[in-house]
Amino acid sequence: DVSFARSVDACGQDGTNFQEMLLEMTGQKTVPNVFINKTHVGGCDKTLQAHKDGSLQQLLSGDGEAYDYDLIVIGGGSGGLACSKEAASLGKKVMVLDYVVPTPKGTTWGLGGTCVNVGCIPKKLMHQTALLGTAMQDARKFGWEFEETVKHNWDTMKTAVNNYIGSLNWGYRVALRDKNVTYVNAYAEFLDQHKIKATNKRGKETFYTAAKFVLATGERPRYLGVPGDKEYCITSDDLFSLPYCPGKTLVIGASYVALECGGFLAGLGLDVTVMVRSILLRGFDQDMANRAGEHMEEHGVKFLRKYVPVKVEELEAGTPGRLKVTAKSTETDEVIEGEYNTVLIAVGRDACTDKIGLDKAGVKVNPKNGKIPVNDEEQTSVPHIYAIGDILEGKWELTPVAIQAGRLLARRLYAGSSVKVFHSLFWPLEFTVPGRDNNRCYAKLICNKLDNDRVIGFHYLGPNAGEVTQGFGAAMKCGVTKEQLDGTIGIHPTCAEVFTTLDVTKSSGGDITQAGC
Repeated sequence: DVSFARSVDACGQDGTNFQEMLLEMTGQKTVPNVFINKTHVGGCDKTLQAHKDGSLQQLLSGDGEAYDYDLIVIGGGSGGLACSKEAASLGKKVMVLDYVVPTPKGTTWGLGGTCVNVGCIPKKLMHQTALLGTAMQDARKFGWEFEETVKHNWDTMKTAVNNYIGSLNWGYRVALRDKNVTYVNAYAEFLDQHKIKATNKRGKETFYTAAKFVLATGERPRYLGVPGDKEYCITSDDLFSLPYCPGKTLVIGASYVALECGGFLAGLGLDVTVMVRSILLRGFDQDMANRAGEHMEEHGVKFLRKYVPVKVEELEAGTPGRLKVTAKSTETDEVIEGEYNTVLIAVGRDACTDKIGLDKAGVKVNPKNGKIPVNDEEQTSVPHIYAIGDILEGKWELTPVAIQAGRLLARRLYAGSSVKVFHSLFWPLEFTVPGRDNNRCYAKLICNKLDNDRVIGFHYLGPNAGEVTQGFGAAMKCGVTKEQLDGTIGIHPTCAEVFTTLDVTKSSGGDITQAGC
């Protein structure tokens, strides 16, 4: 039963009435206006899209009204929430399933995903706490007088951070309710291409079907695979709600998570050592990575380079207790031992794709890393199943990217949009490198010499890096060139104004020392 509403001008008044009726039913003025088995598909573009994603065949086979939901999103993190709310605002019946599998230490959290609960937000709050301590040290130099003994209370900070996160969790639930998105706190697993099983924390199973699915399950920290790692160590999933001060801490890993956590723990006055297998921040600009490492060492963080742990043993239980870490050199046969109160593992993250039944749904996964290959529209190997966020193969693992991907995907699926996420840059390189040793700030631009010195890379090491980078990110999106930055009047005195006066290229070998302000 396929129906096409075409132009009916020749039918006189009846034709006008038909047009008004169709407009009221579908919100569509254009023709053709396609219906299949009493289900509205849309115009030409929508019909072609339905053919592409497999839903046209479902409608033709009479399955068009068989599903519980138009869209089920698996994962209530940044990308999943953005996608579900956008789809619901476009009139679709949407469900979000989110479930946090407890860590080996038993840590769980609420709706919102990694960034909100155990990532960007609590990390920045604890980093800000550390900065306040540094500011107090500076304050004495400018006349502020207070008792010499200044202590930090971990429990007070942890409570404040968790209360703030709790307010965000509640806000997300309210937002879903306001958008008429059904939220289920349960673990989702595919049974076939259109059916999932949802298991809540009490073990109760419920079954749901949907025409389309979006996978947004994110990643979780990777463990070491050595004796004692899961029994005695913690990860970033545990740190931000740790019920006691971690004390003397060994951070294992050289990822940005490792360095960020090590940095703010040291800023709180703790004894911090970072164990590095090879290099800092693999995959990042090594010039910037090494400068960050030097800065951390200057501020009291110790580094054990070229070592890997082989076992972790408990010497004394407690909050914190005492642990012994045995490590071996990556270059010699040397074995070392160290005693710490807390061991924080930060050696990378794994995609949460191995236990959600993707094999039963026919979704192809890279067996080496659990990542999901998708096309440029986030479509997996199964046409009606999509994926966004950190689980994608070869894409940026960033919260803003996941949010944008989720929104744009919903608009392509349900609003006729064709806008896609821009995931990649290609770089013919020339470096512009100045420095400001008077406050250890460092700045670098990467410009495409073959494209009018368009700025395609931006590096900044200094205060308020996130705030500074966000503004220049918008300029780069608009195609800013080196000439345009040179023509901009800097706001003085600021660190960011240096980007308007860069004049030493790396190829020149010139001195980057800044003598004045």
